[in-house]
Amino acid sequence: MPSVQDPLNAFVETDQITVANAESGPLAGLSLGIKDIFDVAGLRTGCGNPQKLAEASPAERSASCVQRLLDAGARFAGKTVTDELAFSLFGQNVHFPFPINPRAPERYTGGSSCGSAAAVAGGLVDIALGSDTGGSVRAPASFCGLVGLRTTHGRIPIDRTMPLAPSLDTGGWFARDIDVYEAVGRVLLGEDSHTGQLTRAITLDTMDELVFGSEEAAEYERMRRLVGLPITSRSAWPFSSSPDELYTCFRLIQAAEAWAAHGAWIGKHEASLGPGTRERFLFGSTLDGETVAVQRTRREKFRSEMLDLLGDGNVLVLPTVPGASPLKTETAEALQSYRERALHLLCLSGLSGCPQITLPLGSVHGAPFGLSVVGPHGSDMALIGMGRRLMGA
Repeated sequence: MPSVQDPLNAFVETDQITVANAESGPLAGLSLGIKDIFDVAGLRTGCGNPQKLAEASPAERSASCVQRLLDAGARFAGKTVTDELAFSLFGQNVHFPFPINPRAPERYTGGSSCGSAAAVAGGLVDIALGSDTGGSVRAPASFCGLVGLRTTHGRIPIDRTMPLAPSLDTGGWFARDIDVYEAVGRVLLGEDSHTGQLTRAITLDTMDELVFGSEEAAEYERMRRLVGLPITSRSAWPFSSSPDELYTCFRLIQAAEAWAAHGAWIGKHEASLGPGTRERFLFGSTLDGETVAVQRTRREKFRSEMLDLLGDGNVLVLPTVPGASPLKTETAEALQSYRERALHLLCLSGLSGCPQITLPLGSVHGAPFGLSVVGPHGSDMALIGMGRRLMGA
């Protein structure tokens, strides 16, 4: 059981063990939730699937990023619920009660870091570790009114962590408070390798138009004005691949790598997977090497083009997702429409490997709605610093 009361279905039940942390340090006094794909010494890692949990042995060591947080004084409060094998966007794992979005209980929490987002948004913990492959920090953060960062790919070590799609997987974390967020960043990230100032903003009309309606557009425009940098809005799409081609590129690479990581296990335990998760993994089994190689070539060209766009002190500003989290009463068709729009927005950072921060600056229909800023590789702490300025505005 977690060491906190859990009215939000945010935590998974675990063995009762003591996880040692430093008595002092920059995170002393802060409680920590950890998504149940990261190893914690002495606990089994369930990855959101009961069969996986049953087969797991207690971890001999904690994941490096977990250990850094513990060594900095954070107090472990429990493992948090994840979507099954971390392969979903809305935070619905059929094996667990769905985590509740404290900021909008009638709406989804977002996944796959659903339990981490719920725990932080509801004040059960101060910080929570998550992961982001296709949006699993950024979307829940926007849905639940939190700060969330998809870090530069490879900047945070994610050893002893369940992979989903390794060329896209990143570590990240949630917090309500930007000062706390920055303190965690100093522990996990250190100094930025990108040393230039971020002085200008770019927006892309094609991305901005993915918001759902007039209220979302007006709120996004209000948030965009808060950025406080000279903004250039580009009506012409600056990349050689269209938004649909980039979405497809992300989807195929993710699916192929997910099947490579888990296909052998799924072949023996397919019946243990919930609907939706099963189909996403099995789609990866249908992809041939040539198809995936073409998409990886497309990604490399896009990555180069994105880095050119973000040269000379530029950042990209865009809506994190198309609007507020979907209502739990939405139809399957409406959820699919939301998912596709969201992934069109979210895939740019994933494919390019660039850091992207989402900030809880807005709301629509009485629910949170985040603004995102994408920066060059290695500018993660600078983005957090920008967040500090904007959240204090």
